[in-house]
Order: sequence, then structure tokens, then C-alpha cells
Amino acid sequence: MNSTNKKAFAALFLGAALISFSPVLIKAAGAPGTITAFYRLLIGSALLAIPFIITVIRKKKFYPIKGVLLATVAGLFLAIDMALWSTGIMVSNAAMPTLVGNLASLWVGIGAVLFFKEKQRLGFWLGLFIALSGVSFLILHDFYFPTGIFKGLILGLFAGMFYAGFMLLTQKGRKLLDTLPYLFLSSFATTIFLGIFALIMKIPFTGYSIETWQLFIIMGVFLQAGAWFFINYAQGYVRASLVSPTLLAQPVLAAIIAWFLLGEKLGLLHIIGGIVVVIGIYVVHFYSGKK
Repeated sequence: MNSTNKKAFAALFLGAALISFSPVLIKAAGAPGTITAFYRLLIGSALLAIPFIITVIRKKKFYPIKGVLLATVAGLFLAIDMALWSTGIMVSNAAMPTLVGNLASLWVGIGAVLFFKEKQRLGFWLGLFIALSGVSFLILHDFYFPTGIFKGLILGLFAGMFYAGFMLLTQKGRKLLDTLPYLFLSSFATTIFLGIFALIMKIPFTGYSIETWQLFIIMGVFLQAGAWFFINYAQGYVRASLVSPTLLAQPVLAAIIAWFLLGEKLGLLHIIGGIVVVIGIYVVHFYSGKK
């Protein structure tokens, strides 16, 4: 393994580790999930604005309207995803909404079949069945033995569907825009839509503690800008078939971090159901990378 590949793998693992803190920091912030997501995206977008503006000035070019529109609509889908996911964390715990939110890859596969006429291998459908069986187990368990996680699971599920929409739109949008302009425009749109959601729901933008503002800044700088920079860098050198399974460590690490930092504990049946979900998602990723 050459030095470039070593750096790429190091960046991938660092990025995965950083985003694993995301649900824990959202929970620790103690603010409404939508407003936490808003400030995270606002700070991240502000950091991306500088290289974006420099690129525009240097290249002196206009971006295609269709590409800008796709980035904007993708931003709307991402805003809904983040609002639902972060709210799910606040009403339940850090681990479960994050786990089922990672089902986005399954919805992407189904969306690709419905909208792009792509064909999926039998293994994809097997993984889909395994993952959804795990989710069904979690939902039924919480239905009969309430632990307060049910609402977070449902919000996480819908969040994953909207994130899948974001990824499908990005698949089209990235053919028209380079990485930086697409990333900035979609992030900026997400910020605007989250701000609109907060206004509609009459969530205050101010009045939070110093500790909460510090967490907003940490999430914007280290997670929104930093973690995804490392992951995007790694994606340029590491095969997608290795990137996706590595990122599956996020819900597992998030559960461990939440246990240590927040004292959140999961029952044995939640752990078993979660393992089944992760296995199903891994199978989907494995067969999606096959030709």
C-alpha cells in the first residue's frame, strides 16, 4: 500500500469516527433538533463559501441552471432528512434513529430501480429483507415493551428515505457540477430550508446556553466541514465497496459513545435487532458493488 492509499484510509477512518459523534453531540446540545441541524449546516456552508467564491472568481464561469436546480432540490431533501433525524434523536436516543437512518442505501437501490431502470442482483433483495426484518424486530419489540424509542425509529426511517432522495438527486446533479460547487450549493440550500422549517415551527434561533453554542460550532467545523472533507478525500482513492461498509461503523460507534458520554443503554433485544439491520445493510452494499 503506497503512501497515498495510506492517507486515504486514514482519512476514511478519521471521517467515520468523527461523524459517529454527530448524534451524541446533537443529543448533548439539548436544543430542538431542527435548530441544531440549521447551525451545523450554516457554519459548514460558511466555511465552504470561501473556496467556492475563490473558484468562481478564478474560473469566471456560470453553472448550468439544471445543475443548480438539482442541487437546490437535493438540499431540500437533505434538510427534511436532517430535521427528522435530529428530532428523532432528541425524542428517543442517539443510536436507534442513526441506525435506521443508514437504511438510506436500501431506498437508493429501490429508487434506482424505479426511476433509473437499474437492475439489482438477488443479493441486494436478500440484504433488503434481512435489514427490514431487523427494523421490524426493533419496532415490534418497542411496541410490546415500550422504551420510548419507537418514535425515534419512525422518524429515523423517514429521514433515511429523504436522504436516499438526496443521494439520487446528487447522482444526477454531480454530472453537471463539480464536487465543490455542488457541495456548497446543496449545503447552502439545506441551510435555507432548515431555517424556513424553524420559522414555520416557531423554534427560537437564540436564547441557548454557551455550551450549546459551543457544540453548534464544533458540529459545523469538525463534523459538517471536517468529517465530510476527509470522507470525500478518501472516496477519490478508496473503492466505494470499502467506503460504504466502513461508514456502517457510525451507528455502532455512536451507540458506544452515547453509552459512555450520555449513559444511554440498549437492551439485549435492541442490540440483536441492530446487528441484524447492520448485516442487511452490509449485504446490500456488497452486492450493489458487484457487476
